[in-house]
Amino acid sequence: MTRARSVGKAFIDSIRIRVKAGCGGHGLRKYGGIGGNGGDVCLEAGKFTGLNSFLSVYPHKNICAESGKDSKKGCILGVKGEDKTVKVPVGITVYDENNKKIGELNEIGEKLIVAKGGGGGSPATQFTGMLGEEKIITLDLKLIADVGLVGFPNAGKSTLLKSISRADPKIASYPFTTLKPNLGVLKYDDLRQITMADLPGLIEGASMNIGMGHKFLKHVERTSVLLMVVDIDGFQYAPHLPHRSCIETIILLNKELELYDKMLLKKPILLAINKMDKTGAQDKLQDVLSNLGNLKSYVEENIDLDLRPETLLKFNNVVPISARYNKDSVFELKDAVRSVLDEDYFKKSKGSLKQKAENLMRELDKKSVEVGKLYT
Repeated sequence: MTRARSVGKAFIDSIRIRVKAGCGGHGLRKYGGIGGNGGDVCLEAGKFTGLNSFLSVYPHKNICAESGKDSKKGCILGVKGEDKTVKVPVGITVYDENNKKIGELNEIGEKLIVAKGGGGGSPATQFTGMLGEEKIITLDLKLIADVGLVGFPNAGKSTLLKSISRADPKIASYPFTTLKPNLGVLKYDDLRQITMADLPGLIEGASMNIGMGHKFLKHVERTSVLLMVVDIDGFQYAPHLPHRSCIETIILLNKELELYDKMLLKKPILLAINKMDKTGAQDKLQDVLSNLGNLKSYVEENIDLDLRPETLLKFNNVVPISARYNKDSVFELKDAVRSVLDEDYFKKSKGSLKQKAENLMRELDKKSVEVGKLYT
């Protein structure tokens, strides 16, 4: 199998921009002329790969539409100002200055007016053109990727992404080396490509927005498959905090995902148990697999009530790996990722075809009833 190309380094996932719609043109009182309306500022989902690309086109982050033309003796109806349509990446959510959601753009071609042009001068306004809307808005990008890596810091997610693709994330032996998502593309011999995102490491309480948890977790919403990466030796965030074993780490990640959004637990999910090159890893792996096989009992007997997930994850596949030292295990995981993605795509396609068939049958039944009424 060939390795992947890089899609670029860490990217910007949220920016604030100023948008100003056009003012309305003045009317002409003497002749009852109406001024032209100001142009709107509109966002349209396009083929930008990210907000970095957006900023390369609009580095000053000021977007203005054209004002409407005044009414004149030779042109009683003022010409409307030209709208300003701005291309943004698919997956954008727009918020106002009070963090109130304005709308989303999830499909190419979708449009959203974010600043409305002022009305042209008319008798109702004493022929004075009205000001267009001006505001500061936030463009928040939810990452779109086939696979999202989820885990606590220092689990080896960045090492895995580098090993399985040609992405070049920062790697070190201390937590939080990944501060923003990194993207890699897995390429297969039959030219199939799968995008994988290394999301920043979570901490306990991420679902409550501790450690910028919401900023990190938002990206898993738009991934098709989750890949949970855990250290066979578990994880300890800080010396004064308890050490979590591998199985406890899995359960806590389960809980964080559930608290953020229960729908995430319905996504296909794989488990990669990393750092299998460590001494005693095989014995620990057997314990983990045994506990996963009877996870409900383990949780009831060993996990505090406030840390127990209501719904336990069911992994599509569990793959032990050494991202740093065992390339064969990484390739095995790469094949497993594709298998789960293909299975998920088949199920969704089958469901979509079934829905289309049901809709068609309903339309035919409706038309049959309408035709029948003509002859009764």
